[in-house]
Amino acid sequence: MLTSKSIWTRLSLTLVLLLMAFSSTANVHSALAQGQPAVGVVCTEGPTFSLEAQSGYIQMPDMNTMYMWSFASTGGSFQHPGPVLCVDQGDTVTVTLTNSITVQSGTTYLGSPIRTSVIFPGQENVQADGALAQPDLANNSLTNSVGPGGSITYSFVASKPGTFIYESGTNPKMQVPMGLFGALIVRPSMGANYVYNRADSQFTPEEDFMALLSEIDPYQHQAVEMNKAFNMNNYRARYWMINGRGFPDSIADNFAPWLPTQPYGALARIHPFDVSAHPYPGVERFINVGTEEYPFHPHANNGLTIGRDGNPLEGPGGQDLSYEKFSFNIGPGQTWDSIFKWYDAEGYNETTNPVPVAPPDLVNLTLGMFFSGSPYLGKMETLPPGKSTLNQCGEYYIISHNHALFQLDAFGQTMSGPITYLRVDPPQPNNCP
Repeated sequence: MLTSKSIWTRLSLTLVLLLMAFSSTANVHSALAQGQPAVGVVCTEGPTFSLEAQSGYIQMPDMNTMYMWSFASTGGSFQHPGPVLCVDQGDTVTVTLTNSITVQSGTTYLGSPIRTSVIFPGQENVQADGALAQPDLANNSLTNSVGPGGSITYSFVASKPGTFIYESGTNPKMQVPMGLFGALIVRPSMGANYVYNRADSQFTPEEDFMALLSEIDPYQHQAVEMNKAFNMNNYRARYWMINGRGFPDSIADNFAPWLPTQPYGALARIHPFDVSAHPYPGVERFINVGTEEYPFHPHANNGLTIGRDGNPLEGPGGQDLSYEKFSFNIGPGQTWDSIFKWYDAEGYNETTNPVPVAPPDLVNLTLGMFFSGSPYLGKMETLPPGKSTLNQCGEYYIISHNHALFQLDAFGQTMSGPITYLRVDPPQPNNCP
């Protein structure tokens, strides 16, 4: 028997999917209006940044709202996760942090002023207000921290390319789960279309994607918002997120209008590999800011792991030590860089080399939504009466999700959480919007 809550949840999800189906153009316009791509990594360009630690709310996939802390551009609106900071190798990166976090009682939590900070794992010789950054043990901080209304400036030289994390260093066991984190991308000196300073790390610039995996214990967030104590020994994640969203919001475009504080989508959109027309792969940057391992699995899409934690997988003489993976077991605090491509290994053609088996029947494959009615890329068949589809030009959709299935959940609502898709468009040129 369905309760009123479950009926509302299903109706709400249906509405979200309908909005996604009918608002694609609006989403693209929203992204374009901000000068950013509709899919893929959205960079905040450096090397000088001004961040503000703020309080705000995000929408969960079960239509709950969640009180969060996060980094945002100073003077800008609250967003979760923090901006993706993009710099070039060799840049002197400067990050000025202003502390504007508030709870119900103002700027104190359990009677103490709320202090915060930023640490940059993987970066060396970080300065804080012009001096070498030091632990602030009196304030339970791994680095120099700042109190309510104050500011502090960190700087370092981005000496190594790759994908990194930035996060709060003050009481990180509590503040990082509250949302104080983001991604840092250091582009190599070889150019922005390389992951590392290796010729075999070249990728298609328009196919640069991020899977930032995180988690939320709603009881912790409620306690902090209400200025009540929370025992972190009782911490238990009940929401799991990808780029600050849960499914189905995760496959909506960047800057989807119904997610004003969650700007980053997780859909990957590529074209098939072609030696002349599309010779380079895409790149996926896997990032884990949670408390446990996330075994993320992009179905039917093995990737070549070329680096971890900002270190290229190579031997002392530059030997290629990359390896293929079908599932990426990303540990807490880790980043993995993977390049990937899609190609028709069998060379299927409906006339000269047809798919040798009939498409599965409706018991195994539902026509509509993510299936065009045809097994051939770029071709669409007539769907049964009453069926609709999200396919616009016969593209393929291949699911990607966390393989720890208990994490595909939003506080008891299954088939949510860190789920997204790989969208394979027909070969260029095509009429895909």
